[in-house]
Amino acid sequence: MFNKTTVAVLGALVFLGAFVGAANADHSWGGYHWARTANPFALSLGDNLSSAWDPYLVTSSGDWSASSVLDTSVVPGTALRHKSKSASLDCSPVAGTVQVCNKTYGKKGWLGIASVWVSSGHITKGTVKMNDTYFNTAKYNTPAWRNLVMCQEVGHTIGLDHQDETFTNLNLGTCMDYTSSPASNQHPNAHDYEMLETIYAHVDSVATALTSTASASSDEGDRPSDWGRAVSKVGEDKPSLYVKDLKNGDRVFTFVVWAN
Repeated sequence: MFNKTTVAVLGALVFLGAFVGAANADHSWGGYHWARTANPFALSLGDNLSSAWDPYLVTSSGDWSASSVLDTSVVPGTALRHKSKSASLDCSPVAGTVQVCNKTYGKKGWLGIASVWVSSGHITKGTVKMNDTYFNTAKYNTPAWRNLVMCQEVGHTIGLDHQDETFTNLNLGTCMDYTSSPASNQHPNAHDYEMLETIYAHVDSVATALTSTASASSDEGDRPSDWGRAVSKVGEDKPSLYVKDLKNGDRVFTFVVWAN
């Protein structure tokens, strides 16, 4: 018969196994990646941010550039307002880059979103938006929350999904983990870098990650109704990922970090 000590040990092993399994889960999203002809490849992060956000983009750029397959650089942003659209849509994507923006987008429920355009399995452009409606409040106006959301949304634009989507689980020590206590989840962890090495293990005959001077194209909006259909949820609560079908089989995926 099992005594109390044996039961406790078995329980601890089961718990540890579940934790390790979560930490080592595959968190690529569909294998989508930037096309490039060599590793490491260069990716420009367009800075359309206010000065309050600049240090966090620099930190995230450095964090993700620690990967052996990727070098990001912060460059002046070119996400100009698309004149044929509403004046509120002012974080427009630019081919070959990720454009990063902040604004008081309103009480729409989200802290940050990352929208990623995909064509023939390859990422072609992306945007990241930080919602100052929430980050201007005492709860979220902290380095930990700003680092977590910026790091996570940039991570989505290079092909990573979440490692865990249950706010109340133990932190995994990565910004790709949903949490209510972000102190230990502000940066990537070793598994994020391993996942990037898997995603970018091959090279392509063309490149979609470019130092681009292309004009800004249409933004997809900042409301859930703009993002297409929900395809996954945070636990059993709100959707964490939306997809919208475009012309010629192209798609735009939108990842969401919701405010609690």
